[in-house]
Order: sequence, then structure tokens, then C-alpha cells
Amino acid sequence: MMDRTAKIYVAGHRGMVGSALVRRLTAGGYTNILTRTHVELDLLDQSATREFLCREKPDFIFIAAAKVGGIHANNTLRADFIYQNLMIEANLIHGAHLAGVGRLCFLGSSCIYPRDCPQPIKEEYLLTGPLEPTNEPYAIAKIAGIKLCESYNRQYGRQYFSVMPTNLYGPNDNYDLANSHVLPALIRKAHEAKLRGDKELVVWGSGTPRREFLYVDDLADACVFLMSAGTPDGLFNVGTGTDLTVRELAETVMRAAGFDGRIVFDAGKPDGTLRKVLDVSRLHERGWNARTSLSAGIALACEDFLGRYRN
Repeated sequence: MMDRTAKIYVAGHRGMVGSALVRRLTAGGYTNILTRTHVELDLLDQSATREFLCREKPDFIFIAAAKVGGIHANNTLRADFIYQNLMIEANLIHGAHLAGVGRLCFLGSSCIYPRDCPQPIKEEYLLTGPLEPTNEPYAIAKIAGIKLCESYNRQYGRQYFSVMPTNLYGPNDNYDLANSHVLPALIRKAHEAKLRGDKELVVWGSGTPRREFLYVDDLADACVFLMSAGTPDGLFNVGTGTDLTVRELAETVMRAAGFDGRIVFDAGKPDGTLRKVLDVSRLHERGWNARTSLSAGIALACEDFLGRYRN
């Protein structure tokens, strides 16, 4: 369904997900990948985005551009998260329609689901209960993106689909302790604690919440799989279907980083949702499964961090 010479626009190609998509497409032999930096194209600018898409007329679009961050960033920059994500997705999805783009993949997040919904989380649980308060603005923006895709499909016959990945990690991640997610933050903390000769590693929260993690190159593979398989529309969870506690995650990171101290939990920091693991049977039924184990993925992520940390 996706010719190797087709023009494919990857929005947000410098981010963790966007760069993984470019790697996957390049490895797959796709030769006409279209990208723009923020300086070249401000996706918050509706007119500029529309003019770019109508001029270039890509055959396929992957929307990986977004404002992202961890619990602290989501909870303190609430206006930035809802406004910027709403504008980026609306400008791109509407602009794609005006440009005649028939196929589009929108990248969301598992935080779209209710805080206390049954586990594992199925796609149909969307909008069945209240969201996690700490990242509600970001989640609402992503839900709006899903509904934009669904609405353009119903009204105009487009084939725009959405993928909801679980917690992601891997090359080109954000290791800023003020804004990063839990896994990259742990990688940085463990390496710096090792360098300082610390005896303890401080981890936010109680350590009891359970989380699922997906290596970002596996997500990129799933997106290309769905696009090239001719999936008409819909919502797809993307993950491994397995989870572990934050304590177990911290212990895995410590082993990969070579830090042999003990873990100290800062119970004054928020835990967030107590458990979040995705039901990925819809994607499995179509023949796709994640390939990278957590231990192998964390080892690769540690290598990526060290390479960037030294530079």
C-alpha cells in the first residue's frame, strides 16, 4: 500500500519518535522522506502549515510532532501542553485534508485513557471515566486529535488512524531531569550517581505503581506496519502487553548502568496512575508484535545517553 518512492512527511523528525520513524523508513527502502525543522516550519502557524502541505502534497503523513514531558512538566505547564498540542494536530490534520492527503498516522499517548479504567486497557475504554489529573490537559489534546481523525474519515472519507503507544524510551530521548519521563530520568540519575560514588539512588514516588515500556524503534515499526498494511482508520494501542513496578524498573536500570547502591523512594513526589498496561490484542491480531526486550532496550538507551552525555 505504501510505494517505496511515495512522498512521506514525518512531522517532528528530530524528536524521539520522529527520528525512529525516519530510521525505520530509511531502513525499509523508502527514498522520498519529507522533513522540516521548527525553524523551517512552525507547526503552530496554521497558514504556514497549510501552505507547506498544499505545496508539497505528501502521499502519507506521520504526526510525531508534539509537546511532551513527564509528570512535573505536564502538571506545571498545563496551558502550554493543551494549547500547543491542539494547534499542532489541528493544523496538520486539517492541512492534510486540504492538500488531499488520503492516509495519515496520528501519534497519541496511553494517558488518553481514564485513570481508573480496567486493566489491561482496551481501545474501547476511551472516554469512559475521568482522566489522571496530573496530565489531563495533554490527554485532552490527544483525545481531540483522535476525534479529528475519526471525523475527517466519516465526513470526507479519509483514512486517518491513531496509534496510542505506552511509555516510550530509546535513542534521542529527553534526559532533562526537570521535564523527562521516568525511564530516561532513572538512566541519568543512575549514571550520575555512579560517577559521584553515591550509595543511594533517589526515585520519585513509592515505587509501587506498575508501568509498561516500549522501545521507540518498535513503535516506529508498528506505525509503518499499519500504514503499509492499508489499515483504513481507527485507534490502535501499541505496547508489549506486560508491565513491572517502578522499583523493578529502577533495579533494571541500575544493573544496566553498573550502579550498585540502594534505592530510596521520595514518597513526597506523586505516583501518578497506579497501574497502566495496554491491551495490544487488536494489533497482535493483525500480525504485529514488539521485538525488543526491556533489558535489551534499556542497555541500548544507556548507550545513547552516554554518547550524548559525553558530548
